[in-house]
Amino acid sequence: MTTRAGVPENTLMTFLDDWLALAIGNSRLHWGRFRGDRLESVLDTPHLTVPLSLDNLPEIVPDLLTKNASRVLPLRIASVVPRQTELCAGYPGARVITLAEIPLEDLYPTLGIDRALAVLGAGERYGFPCLVIDAGTALTFTGVDAGRRLMGGAILPGLGLQFRSLGERTANLPYLELPGELPPLWARNTREAIESGIIHTLRAGMERFIEDWWKRYPDSSIVLSGGDADRLERYWRAGEGRAIGKLRLDRTLIFQGILSVSVPFFKRDPIPPIQI
Repeated sequence: MTTRAGVPENTLMTFLDDWLALAIGNSRLHWGRFRGDRLESVLDTPHLTVPLSLDNLPEIVPDLLTKNASRVLPLRIASVVPRQTELCAGYPGARVITLAEIPLEDLYPTLGIDRALAVLGAGERYGFPCLVIDAGTALTFTGVDAGRRLMGGAILPGLGLQFRSLGERTANLPYLELPGELPPLWARNTREAIESGIIHTLRAGMERFIEDWWKRYPDSSIVLSGGDADRLERYWRAGEGRAIGKLRLDRTLIFQGILSVSVPFFKRDPIPPIQI
């Protein structure tokens, strides 16, 4: 059954309802449980191997569901993996967010929905203009000006992908995990040489983008998000440069973005970041 606006009845929510947000990334699923406009908890899980259903949802995200949950929880989905989107489509109450719903200007058709929602979330939470550096499977820069117009950005392989590519695509270089601390710039062994090459080059690239952005928008917020954000922030703060202390860390930006486009009839106060 649908409303007069064409929205399925089982996807509607009131201010006190629980509902789920799902950001489908290249490597994992990122779940958030809301009560009304407040993000209550988050959880990351592996990609689905079977269709999502009412029966298996409690097994997939047991920590997000209340013990007495009896109703179908509305599910808002933002996905960059078509096959995973298909596996979620049969869940009652599911609704996939499209780029056309994002209230930003000059979005190009192939812009990832994750990038659009994250920079929207950053703007809603910290104000426009804003620049988001998302450290996921891919590392992306996405900037929006004070008029909510997309200024552009960049995409490169993420930290983990760069380390894996050397281990998998070369004969003699080892596969390495991300180091816990910033490596020395001038390495004297192969392990540290790989760590230095990837991390210090990435830091230099970040600084280039940040410096140019601040020349254009001196009062802009710059927010670091994504699965490797904590590690990347640690590397960043261990180095040098005038921008060292000016980066915000917020791994829940995409959920603010999902909230902003999914429940416009709720109170629009920004949701505070939660500790994850």
